[in-house]
Parts: sequence; C-alpha cells; structure tokens
Amino acid sequence: QLQASGGGLAQTGGSLRLSCVASGFTLDAYAVGWFRQAPGKEREGVSCITSSGHRAYYEDSVKGRFTISRDRAEDTVYLQMNSLKIEDTAVYYCAARPSCSTWLDGDYNYWGQGTLVTVSS
Repeated sequence: QLQASGGGLAQTGGSLRLSCVASGFTLDAYAVGWFRQAPGKEREGVSCITSSGHRAYYEDSVKGRFTISRDRAEDTVYLQMNSLKIEDTAVYYCAARPSCSTWLDGDYNYWGQGTLVTVSS
C-alpha cells in the first residue's frame, strides 16, 4: 500500500510538499509517479521519478514549479509544489511501478489513497 499526505489549503503563489510512503514493501525499488484528478476532470499525470532518483519527468503545466525527489533513508518520495495556481486544485495520488517508461499510461502496481490540494486566491 502507498500513502500520500501533505495536502491542504494554499493560496495562489504558495507552496505545499506532498509525501508518499509505502507499507509492506520497499519504495526505493520502484519508480514513483504522482497523478492528480480535479473535480469533473480525468486523472492526469504530474511527475515521475526513477527508482534510482537520477531522472525525473514532468507534465508541461508543472515544469519549473514542481519538483519530485526521493529520500532513500526515509524511503519517501516527495512532490514539492511551488507557485501554486488555482488550476492545481485536485486530489493527488502517488503510484509505484518498475520504471518511468510510459509513465503517463496510469499502469502502476500500487496506488495511494490520495491527498486533497486546494489552492485559493
């Protein structure tokens, strides 16, 4: 199982950091992706980090604002979200799979329960 946390309320231009941890397995053996789903919209990929942590991928709308990283000692993956916009409001999910190849296809071995991010003006 995966658990995402760190969501909450932020103002436009503000920051939040999401965390993703695993139970029952070691997260550092997997690539980890972040997805989000806004009300009335389809789920979309946000970012993916390889198991080594050496490569990261981002959806165009978050490039330069979001940073994905992993802490091997804590076995945790983070999504640092800066310069938040109202359109970033969504439930954010983390997910794990063997690699980031085709990471946007949503085919992951494990999914977290989601954490709500609300951005207001």
